[in-house]
Amino acid sequence: MINQKISVRQFKIFVILFSIGTTILVIPGIMAQVVQQDAWLAAGIGTVFGFAVASLYIALGRLFPAKTLVEMNEILLGKWFGIPVSLVFILFSLFGAAELLYYVGAFLTVQVLTETPREAVHIIFACILVMGIRLGLETLARTAELLFPLFVFLFLLLVVTLILPPTDINLDQILPVFEAGVKPVIKAIFIFTSVFSLPMVVLLMIFPVSVNQPKKAEKSFLLGIFFAGISLTVLIGLTVLVLGADNTARQMYPSYTLARKINVGNFLQRLEAVVAIMWFITIYFKMTIYFYAGTAGLAQILRIKDYRPLTLPLGFILTASSLRMHPNTVHSASFDMEIFPLLSATIGLLIPFTLLLVYFIRRKKFRQKQS
Repeated sequence: MINQKISVRQFKIFVILFSIGTTILVIPGIMAQVVQQDAWLAAGIGTVFGFAVASLYIALGRLFPAKTLVEMNEILLGKWFGIPVSLVFILFSLFGAAELLYYVGAFLTVQVLTETPREAVHIIFACILVMGIRLGLETLARTAELLFPLFVFLFLLLVVTLILPPTDINLDQILPVFEAGVKPVIKAIFIFTSVFSLPMVVLLMIFPVSVNQPKKAEKSFLLGIFFAGISLTVLIGLTVLVLGADNTARQMYPSYTLARKINVGNFLQRLEAVVAIMWFITIYFKMTIYFYAGTAGLAQILRIKDYRPLTLPLGFILTASSLRMHPNTVHSASFDMEIFPLLSATIGLLIPFTLLLVYFIRRKKFRQKQS
C-alpha cells in the first residue's frame, strides 16, 4: 500500500467532519419522530456512548498499530475467516459511500436544482469523489484542514443568528422532559449512535497506521467525538426550540428548514445556503473516507500495492448503485430508521468486539509472533 501519513490535527478534523456528515441534515427529523422534544437529550446521551465506541476502536488500534482493520482481520481470524469478514466490511464501506451519494442527489434535485436530472448530479459528484481519492489521503487531509475553519464559521453564524433577537426560540418547545418515556429514548440513542459513532469503524483503515503520532491521535479521536457531539446536540436542540417537535418530525431536512427562519433586523434572512454549504463539506469528506476504506481494503485483500487503479471501476459501481438503492425518499427514510442502525451495529460493534475477544483468548501466541 502507498505509505501516506496525516497529522494528528488533520485526523481530528476527519473525525469531526465524518461524525457530523449527513447527521447534520437528517438526524433532527429522525430523532424527533422517535422522542419528540427529547431529541436533544437523546443526542447528548448518544455522544457519551460515542466515547465508549471510540475507546473500543482505540483499544483495537493499540493491538496492531501498524495494521489496518483488514490486515487485523486476517491476522486474528486467519485467511479463511478474516477475508470474508473483510469483504463484508468493504461492502459496508462502499455501501455507505453510495448511500451518501444518493443523499446528495436527493437533496439537490428536491431543494436546489429542481430541474436537473438526478443522474447528472450523481455523476458529477462521483467524479469529484474519485478525483479526491486518487489524489491521496494526504491531499484530502490538507483540503479538510483548509475547509474546516469555513465550516466552523458557518456553524457559529447559524447558531448566533438563530438566538439573536427577534428570535423564534420558544423554551416551552422542549418541555416536558422525558415525556416520551424510557423505551423511545433508548431507541433514539441507538439510532443516533448508529449514525454518529458506529460508522467510524471505517476510520480504522486510517487510524493509527496513517497518523504520524498514534498516541496523540487517540486523544484527538475523543476530542473529535466531543466537538461533533456538542455541535449536533446544539443543532438538534435549536431545531426543536424553533420549529417544535411535531414540525421537526414532519420535515425531511429540518436543519435546512431551520435556516429559513433566520431574520436579523429584517436584513439578514433565509440563510439556508449556510446549512447547505456546511452539509456539502461534511458529507464530501465522510463519503471520501467511506470510499477510501473500501478501495484500500479491497486492494489489501487483492495484494495490490496501489489502490488507485480500483477507484475508477468502483466509482462506476458506486454511481450505478446510488441511483438504484432507494426507489423513493419514503424507502430511504424507512431504511435509515429500521435497517441501517442494525447494519451499523453489526459492522461497528460485532467485528471489533470479536477481534478483541480473539486477541485476548490467544494473546500469548500473538505476543510471541510480535516479539
